[in-house]
Amino acid sequence: MKISTKGRYGLRAMLDLALNSKGGCVSLNSIATRQNISENYMEQVFSLLRKAGLVKSIKGPQGGYTLGLNPSSIKIGDILRALEGNLLVVDEKNNEVSKDNTFEYCLQLKVWNKINESINRVVDLLTLEDLMEDYKKINDSQSLMYYI
Repeated sequence: MKISTKGRYGLRAMLDLALNSKGGCVSLNSIATRQNISENYMEQVFSLLRKAGLVKSIKGPQGGYTLGLNPSSIKIGDILRALEGNLLVVDEKNNEVSKDNTFEYCLQLKVWNKINESINRVVDLLTLEDLMEDYKKINDSQSLMYYI
């Protein structure tokens, strides 16, 4: 499985929104500028995120986007699935592997299903709040200056 640009940019944009909203709206232009991503592309990404209920849009001069849920309730898997669809490496369910085809059935049980389960477990354990905390720790440690 390879995460597309839409998924990678969407995660960056959601983290940016979470870190910069501070209870108010954040303009798409400001997110696009900070993340060096085309505003038109961000509109496509945020349209999918809005449909999934992960963000809310507010119109008007003071409008923009806010998170649709608390960051602790937004799983990274929710964001990626909204932007990418399913996160399966090999979607054997569409091919309906028969037990008679022992090679494919064995691969499905012992390889593809386990990889799919691992991916889903990781992205569903991580929340947007987890990423925010990690970002703050990384950012704080890089901004420390020691003078002698």
